[in-house]
Amino acid sequence: MRNLMDWDYCKKNFIKELEIDKEKIKSIIETVDMRLEFIESVKVNDRNVSFIVEGYYEVIKELLVALLLSNGLRSKNHQCLISYFYKNYSEYEVDINLISQMSFLRNRLDYYGESIEIEFYEKNKKEFDKIIKILKRLIKEKNK
Repeated sequence: MRNLMDWDYCKKNFIKELEIDKEKIKSIIETVDMRLEFIESVKVNDRNVSFIVEGYYEVIKELLVALLLSNGLRSKNHQCLISYFYKNYSEYEVDINLISQMSFLRNRLDYYGESIEIEFYEKNKKEFDKIIKILKRLIKEKNK
């Protein structure tokens, strides 16, 4: 797996145990759904594709936050969210690799002003949707 932060390092430095808060998890899912509704209402083009991909990354990141919360954990580091997902759900390695790539592209956009190519979006849009469904299902299973 490329460039994932070591989970043990994350646990030691960025992860905190807490009580599971089902209301907070529910609130995060509602926010995710609103964000998705907005993203999907926008017609994608070369000028806005970077922000659309960034929006999908934010949705996935928020779902990873909810997944950790479902397991009584909170992370102060976004990379540790991805590491947690890999550590506990390695069967989704291909999806995790895409999330990691999205994180990298989002950081390049935010910190260096580098645009995301529309081809990346077109190639991966169905995968974004698949990852979102996977994460929602995992969260739902944890919060029955």
